[in-house]
Amino acid sequence: MTGLSTQARSVGAGVAAVHAASVDRDARFPSEAFAALRGERLLGALVPVELGGGGASLFDVASACHALARHCASTGMIYAMHQIQVACLVNHAQASPWHRALLARIADEQLLLASATTEAETGGDIRNSVCAVRAEGERFTLAKNASVISYGDAADVILVTARRTPDSPSSDQVLVAVTKADCRLEKTTGWDTLGMRGTCSDGYRLEAAGELAQVLPLPFADMSAQTMLPVTHIVWSAVWLGIAADAVSRARAYVRAEAKRKPGTTPPSALRLAEATTKLQQMKASVLTAIRQYELACGSPELLTTLSFATAMGTLKVATSEMVLEVVDRAIRTCGLSGYRNDTPYSLGRHLRDAQSAALMIGNDRIMSHTANQLLVQRDGSGPFE
Repeated sequence: MTGLSTQARSVGAGVAAVHAASVDRDARFPSEAFAALRGERLLGALVPVELGGGGASLFDVASACHALARHCASTGMIYAMHQIQVACLVNHAQASPWHRALLARIADEQLLLASATTEAETGGDIRNSVCAVRAEGERFTLAKNASVISYGDAADVILVTARRTPDSPSSDQVLVAVTKADCRLEKTTGWDTLGMRGTCSDGYRLEAAGELAQVLPLPFADMSAQTMLPVTHIVWSAVWLGIAADAVSRARAYVRAEAKRKPGTTPPSALRLAEATTKLQQMKASVLTAIRQYELACGSPELLTTLSFATAMGTLKVATSEMVLEVVDRAIRTCGLSGYRNDTPYSLGRHLRDAQSAALMIGNDRIMSHTANQLLVQRDGSGPFE
């Protein structure tokens, strides 16, 4: 999609940046930024052109997430989470008339998608569900005690995980597209957090009813492995890269200001800036490599479900979520008290607080434990660089 990242940069600098402080302070949905994104028709970026969308690539979307997060991490993260859900529909539901019509609506009406994949009873494990789809003729009902539905109040459609039937095992899951008209949300927990405050990731009790046609045709396990998890790790990493990039930009501006103040000398903090820049480039290389891996595997369920691919995507998430903290830390040390304070052009407090969420969103310990189990059965690769 030509110009997607350019449009996102414009919205980020012109709108998201203006309201980022109040979004963070008040823990409110970044409504101004999303009004602008809708105005630019960027919510339908991944929807195929023949359905009225932008036909964007994952690289395009990751670039847009990065551009938005440079100015407001919550805006970038919400845009990323929306596009993860759209990707699931694009990759796995176009054969379904109901979901194909939904994709056209996303492009035409600029609908915002959210997800309800966790339950209070399962401790955040998205691959197990307590709630179930209860079929009644051609219709269904379901009730879910969702521990988190990010920006649930603002979403037009929620993709909900549930057991296929009330008698199905907890891991036999489906994904159900529920529109705002189909469901009732009762808030159960709030979202008063250190960072990413604008994502408004409250807990809800969700009750929904609709047509059985709203259930996506592929098992959730397959969608998760082939699309949801790899796309999540890539676009989230792009958001964290945006946070890190802005932190380095502020640190660079500080060092330049110091250099102008003392002509002919290199500020001592320039060394920390070099370290931050090195880490930033490592993050960027990791994200670009992962996008390339995903593009090469796309269209091949066999490749997308290999242990080596899953390990690569999990490793990306763990690495970038750790590196963003290292970059921001070095940027703060570069700027000294000017970065530590909240009232200077070099302030990095919000960056540090937002970056702290990275290791906790799909906890790194859980990913590393899963990776350790995979490595016990994974064979050594035979291809180049494996």
